[in-house]
Amino acid sequence: MQGVSTRKVRAITEELCGTGFSKSTISALCSALDPAVEAFRNRHLEKWYPFARVDATFTKVREEGQVRSKGLLVALGVNEEGNREVLGFRCEDSESEAGWTIFFNSLKDRGLSEVDLVISDSHKGLVQAMRKCFQGAAWQRCQTHFSKNVLDVCPKKLKPELHEALRNMYGADDYKTAVLIRDHIDGRFLESAPKAVEALKEGFEDVIAVLSLPLPLRRWFRTTNGLECVNEELRRREWVIRIFPNDQSLYRLMGALPMEIHEE
Repeated sequence: MQGVSTRKVRAITEELCGTGFSKSTISALCSALDPAVEAFRNRHLEKWYPFARVDATFTKVREEGQVRSKGLLVALGVNEEGNREVLGFRCEDSESEAGWTIFFNSLKDRGLSEVDLVISDSHKGLVQAMRKCFQGAAWQRCQTHFSKNVLDVCPKKLKPELHEALRNMYGADDYKTAVLIRDHIDGRFLESAPKAVEALKEGFEDVIAVLSLPLPLRRWFRTTNGLECVNEELRRREWVIRIFPNDQSLYRLMGALPMEIHEE
């Protein structure tokens, strides 16, 4: 069982399934799960995926006698038929450019190509790796994360008004209208919330990239929300285990969830 006790596996199955299992059943489940997870992680991506959401969730893994924080990088794609698929996941030491580059290249080696739009937060290493690995793809900065970044540097009493103004900008019919709303925000908040205005200017082009899409598609690709749901479930499992004894145990117990979501 490569370091994962039946007690820990039983704990997570009871938490997720509402019932307990015997030690022999747990052992059988684990022996069957490992090859299934590996096959899913390494499967060939046969379809065209024009849209991809990427994000990471962090957990603790014991390595060489020390507990280290590691990221589980996850990619969720939308194929040419409009269906969501979990493209892959990978354990890395951090959200560095090197870690994301390895992950993105592994997806490309499995067949991912001609990505039109990547949706993510603004983590520097992620964005740099994305631009290197998916040259020609546009980047949509998650509007939910961006609003939080802007509002974090805005005086409290002005946050409701600025938040509403940002929502109006996101809902603009076209690029020209979005620019007009941005300029209005600039004039309204330049003196009272200069840091917020500066943050808006810095991220404006990336946060409204989705306006290049047809109107019915914009609401689906303006944020990483579809992937946040996956991360919430991953964190639920991580909470039960607390510290994974090794990378393989992380893949085993966290990897089954992306497989399940993929099938659904």
